[in-house]
Amino acid sequence: MADRKSPNPENPDNTTAAITVDETGTLHFQGKHYRAAIGKTGMRVGKQEGDGASPIGNWTLRYVMYRADRVPAPKTGLPVHILASDDGWCDAPSSSHYNRPVHLPLDASHEKLWREDAVYDVIVALDHNDSPAVPGNGSAIFMHIARPAYDGTEGCIALSRADLYEILAGCGVSTRLCIRSTQPGGDEQTLAADRPTP
Repeated sequence: MADRKSPNPENPDNTTAAITVDETGTLHFQGKHYRAAIGKTGMRVGKQEGDGASPIGNWTLRYVMYRADRVPAPKTGLPVHILASDDGWCDAPSSSHYNRPVHLPLDASHEKLWREDAVYDVIVALDHNDSPAVPGNGSAIFMHIARPAYDGTEGCIALSRADLYEILAGCGVSTRLCIRSTQPGGDEQTLAADRPTP
């Protein structure tokens, strides 16, 4: 989708505020609280492919993808790309495309980003396990639209469409998503997740 940019309304990167979300499914940004869905098995340090957990740590917001046939372009300071029907994301640890956007068809296991439901009508790609992508350490960790019942995700952070648009309006390239536990030792877990692996 990188070659299909949409017009990006003026919104300079004038914020360094962090978005934080905890295990209760409460997301905080710019003094407001939002309901969010997190991984169906909670959150953890050392995420693994298929574990259903949201990865504890601080993650950069890379760019936004959206369905121009369904929803308006988000107003945000992040790069914005229009999704197409052949867009996907590879989740096969054995593939050289692992945790990368891909064009379909693709022989390796992947997610389709063009879906019948609305959860991927707006997607925010994060920098989790992408530089470089370590096989098996998790793929396709996004912010996206929640299901009506806020069902647990495979590890993504999901919000209502209205809330996601409101949050994106305050985001720029320096905004980070902090996934953290409020339990004793939670801050230490977040710091440990941010340390480079020896």
